[in-house]
Amino acid sequence: MARKPRSRPPGGRTGASPVRRLLVMLISAAMTFTLVLLLAGVWALWMFRGPGPEHGEDGTTVMLRRGAGLPEIASTLEGAGVISSAPIFLAAAQITGAARELKAGEYEFGNRASMARVLADVRAGRVVRHFVTVPEGMTSDMVVEILAENPLLTGVAPSPPEGAVLPETYQIERGEDRAAVLQRMMEAHDEVLAMLWARRQPGLPIETPQEAVILASIVEKETGVASERPQVASVFVNRLRRGMRLESDPTIIYGLTKGRPLGRGIRLSELSRETPYNTYVIDGLPPTPIANPGRAALAAVLDPPETDYLFFVADGSGGHAFAATYDQHRRNVERWRQIERGRAQGGAAPAPAEPPADASTPAQP
Repeated sequence: MARKPRSRPPGGRTGASPVRRLLVMLISAAMTFTLVLLLAGVWALWMFRGPGPEHGEDGTTVMLRRGAGLPEIASTLEGAGVISSAPIFLAAAQITGAARELKAGEYEFGNRASMARVLADVRAGRVVRHFVTVPEGMTSDMVVEILAENPLLTGVAPSPPEGAVLPETYQIERGEDRAAVLQRMMEAHDEVLAMLWARRQPGLPIETPQEAVILASIVEKETGVASERPQVASVFVNRLRRGMRLESDPTIIYGLTKGRPLGRGIRLSELSRETPYNTYVIDGLPPTPIANPGRAALAAVLDPPETDYLFFVADGSGGHAFAATYDQHRRNVERWRQIERGRAQGGAAPAPAEPPADASTPAQP
């Protein structure tokens, strides 16, 4: 009896083999997985490049601790609401190579700043900049007071030796120790002094860098106009060369108040009062600086112009009239007193007057 032929599936094909079905499933899964990865990548890229979280129109200030690692930085930023995803920040820092270049400090991030911008700022160290300024001619005690009054700093700074600080504007960080800031100021002084001392003019009547600082502090306190520092320095250098007393009023004041404002004119009795600093009484230089001189005053003392000036007195404009002889100086003093009398008659507040004891006094601060 003849067998009936086997029926075939429509189209003449046999059923798919298990291997083929598995291959199809794997390809399908791979495509799905790739699509998911692609979508995740697009989402992560949008999270990284797109606008960040809303955290106020004024932005947000964040302190990143010195020594903090990448996970702590990411967590801090996320906790402050600056970034929306710490894991994405971590991954981006690793992929871009920024992970080992992130810098501590105080940062201010604008509202809705992108994660890319945040990472770039921290990588570049674009910290909030704070500054403290020490004006020329301040005493060391006054410098310590400036640091003590700054609310951004911490700790206590000891009072350094007089003349040991370089007056300048310094960048500081929130939470920085006051003693550390003061140390930077002293190191800046040492660096500038060493450089200027190495370039000093030969033949000066100054034997040590400390003597240069002492004389520069007197020049600093005597100078009301910055451009006059070289001329004022030449007066004192010329006097030292001739063995003349410096006769500087600021040295009297320092001997009385340690550099605090006197609040009045110098009395006749104070001109002759013996203190280690009164250059109307002592020969040569005082034992220490009377203030912290700036770079320009130090430079003026170590490279003064060649002049024959031995005297100077206020000229009524904020500057001074210089003279090579005592007779010239007396005429300059008389002109100054005429200006004073004219101001008094006109009802204007009188300018600081020369002490009446000796017209040879260089000037009063």
